[in-house]
Amino acid sequence: MAEYFQFDNPCKTCYTICMSNFFNFSPALRELAAQAMAEISPAFAEIDALTEHNQHKVLAAFMRHRVSETHFAETTGYGYGDRGREVLDEVFADVLGCEAALVRHSFASGTHTLAVALFGLLRPGDCMLSVTGRPYDTILPVIGLNGSGMGSLADFGVRYEEIALTADGTPDMLAIAQAIATHQPKMIYIQRSRGYTLRPSLRVEEINEIARLAKSQSNAIVFVDNCYGEFVQRSEPDVDIIAGSLIKNPGGGLAKSGGYIAGRAELVELCAYRATAPGLGSELGASLGQNRDLFMGLFHAPHVVGESLKTAVFAAALFARMGYAVSPTWHELRADIIQSVTLGQPEKLIALCQGLQAGAPVDAHVQPQPWDMPGYDSQVIMAAGAFTMGASIELSADAPLREPYAAWLQGGLNFHSAKIGILMAAERLLQYV
Repeated sequence: MAEYFQFDNPCKTCYTICMSNFFNFSPALRELAAQAMAEISPAFAEIDALTEHNQHKVLAAFMRHRVSETHFAETTGYGYGDRGREVLDEVFADVLGCEAALVRHSFASGTHTLAVALFGLLRPGDCMLSVTGRPYDTILPVIGLNGSGMGSLADFGVRYEEIALTADGTPDMLAIAQAIATHQPKMIYIQRSRGYTLRPSLRVEEINEIARLAKSQSNAIVFVDNCYGEFVQRSEPDVDIIAGSLIKNPGGGLAKSGGYIAGRAELVELCAYRATAPGLGSELGASLGQNRDLFMGLFHAPHVVGESLKTAVFAAALFARMGYAVSPTWHELRADIIQSVTLGQPEKLIALCQGLQAGAPVDAHVQPQPWDMPGYDSQVIMAAGAFTMGASIELSADAPLREPYAAWLQGGLNFHSAKIGILMAAERLLQYV
């Protein structure tokens, strides 16, 4: 996004808060919300410009690849000759600026998608170098940093090395250069999003800088976990391989499951051999009637991501006015759809998540509670009143119950509805003022 944060005297009438008569918010919250909406109007204008650019990019790709009704037809069994599946791969690759893509509804989660790519590209004796610190919690067992004997990369003899981020949460370029020279990694692993940390998420420009450094010193595969970042900027990372989940940004809220792997054609095919079987690769895999939702989800994705960004910007402005530390602030450039709010106390964290759930279109009557979620080393609380279970492109919040008791918010299929969820959460927190 452009440097829209230097605007003076933002319009006081654009994007005004409209509470309607359906929700009984307190006068104090109404005033805070109105102030936040007036403050963030220049950011909303830039998000609209970003959305339009990315929507045009997707539309042009659909036209170039001549997407038609025939591509939505169901295939079963082996799925040989599934032209819809093949065109979907081509459209995704085009939109993401890559040579090839593997887009499958059968990827069970983002973690599954990443694991397929890692096992597809790494071999016994290879070194995987993470240059953005410790990866997200659920990928740790895949690497072999948590648990044992489950068939992790470590179990198969893949070495893992890690470079800590600097004190301000940014990549340590000098340490990265030294580690590349020392370890000669087969893969350099970059996590674009912050995960359950308060470090800044990485923008495309920063990722590309790491990739240029890596290529100047080695032939390592530069791999990016692109989850939560698609369509947040005007382009995607210029690296060898990227991967993400379809129930996040690129599924547009319509994909019921799935993930994608995209990048250099020969690398994508290696991942396809892991996804199916050596020698079979991307040539089979029945679509089972899912292609229509995946095509339509991709088509809607730029707009939905724009709505999610508006939701995050509003949440940042509102919670900051309530005295909470937020990251990013409403006027910072963004690299993903995630908004963190540091609550400082477990009771406040639970209250925020329960309030957000109360503003959801699905299961608004349910009160989320902390629980022992598989893949995490702390109890986790999740608010997600979503049409698709776990779809974090829909308004959701989740957090481990550990210091600093921060919540990570993401998503919002449309801002006008998601705004209510944010206000419900804020109302719960006002009791602590």
